Amino acid sequence: MYPALAVYQRLPETDQVLWIGTQKGLETQLVPRAGIAYAGIRAGGLHGVGLTRMARNAWETWRGYLQARRHLRAFRPQVVFTTGGYVAGPVGLAAWKRVPLALYVPDIEPGMALKTLSRLATHIFLTVEESRAFFPHASTQVVGYPVRKEILAWDRDRGRQALNLPEDAPVLLVFGGSLGARSINLALLEALPRLLPRMYVVHISGRRDWPMVEERIQDLPPDLRERYRAFPYLHETMGAALAAADLAVARAGASTLGELPAHGLPAVLVPYPYAWRYQQVNARYLAERGAAIILPDERLPQDLAPLVLDLMADPARRQAMARAMRGLFRPQAAEHIAEGLRQLAGEGATHG
Repeated sequence: MYPALAVYQRLPETDQVLWIGTQKGLETQLVPRAGIAYAGIRAGGLHGVGLTRMARNAWETWRGYLQARRHLRAFRPQVVFTTGGYVAGPVGLAAWKRVPLALYVPDIEPGMALKTLSRLATHIFLTVEESRAFFPHASTQVVGYPVRKEILAWDRDRGRQALNLPEDAPVLLVFGGSLGARSINLALLEALPRLLPRMYVVHISGRRDWPMVEERIQDLPPDLRERYRAFPYLHETMGAALAAADLAVARAGASTLGELPAHGLPAVLVPYPYAWRYQQVNARYLAERGAAIILPDERLPQDLAPLVLDLMADPARRQAMARAMRGLFRPQAAEHIAEGLRQLAGEGATHG
C-alpha cells in the first residue's frame, strides 16, 4: 500500500486514479483519506494455506477477478499498476491483454502473486538490482523503494520536537507494522527497566498489543515512564519517529529497504520467522552492506537489551551503519515510477 501511495503523490493532480484493494483492512481507511477513489474486491491467499482454505480462497479470488473486470470496464484505465498482495492476481488478470500492466516489486524476492503476474506484465519496477534475477525475460527497471512525502518531510530537530524528545538524548525506535509484532513487543516491555535509564524509547506497538502496553506503562516508575513514548500506530508522524531516532528495532518488511535508508537510520532487524523468506532476504541485504544487524526472533528475550545497549554505547559503530544505510537510498524512486506509468498510459491510449 505505502509504495503505491508514494507513487500516487508524484502523479499530476489532473490524473484520474482508481484504487482497487481489499474489502477490509488498513487500506480501506488510509486510501480514501488520501483523496483516492476506492473499490474493494474479494481475494484470498493461495500460498501456504490448507486445502480447505485454499479452495475457499480460490473461489474468493475468482469472484474478485469478476469484480475487478467490472471496475476496469467502468473506469477504463490506460495503465494498471500493482505492488502485490492478494488483490494483485485478480486485478492483473483482469487487465491482461486489455491495458498495459506494470508491477512494482517492493521486497528483494517477489511474492507469488508478482512472480505469476510477471509473465503478463508490460514492465516491472524493482527496488534493487538483485531482484532482476527473478525476472530474466521481463522488461525491468531498478528504481529503488518509493517513499511517501510525509516520511521524507521530517528532520531530526523537528521529529524530536513533535515527539517531545530532548535534542541530545539517545533515542531508540521500536516498531513492527500496523498490527505490531508480538515477540518484539514482549521482549521490549521486559527490557524497558534496563533500557530507559540509558535512552528514550519510542515504541509503536500496533493496535493488537496496545492494551498490554498501556498496562505496562502504569507499572513503570515515574522517572522511567517519562522517557517512554508509546503509540498504537503512527500515520502522518511516522516520519518524525524515523528522523528522531538513533537506532531502530523492527521487522524486515519491504519498507525497511526504503524508509530506513531515507533517514540513514541504523537498525536491528528481526525477520518474521513464520512466513516465507522475504524478510530474511531483505534483512540479509541490509546486514551484508553494514547498515543493519540481524537478531533472530527466538533470541529476542536474551539478546535484545544487551545488543541495543552495546550499540547505543558505540556511536562510531552506529555512525558507520548510518552512512551505509543512507548510501542505499534512491530519492527519486517514486518519481521514476510515476514517469514510467505515464509513459505506459500513453502507450495504452495509443493502442487501446
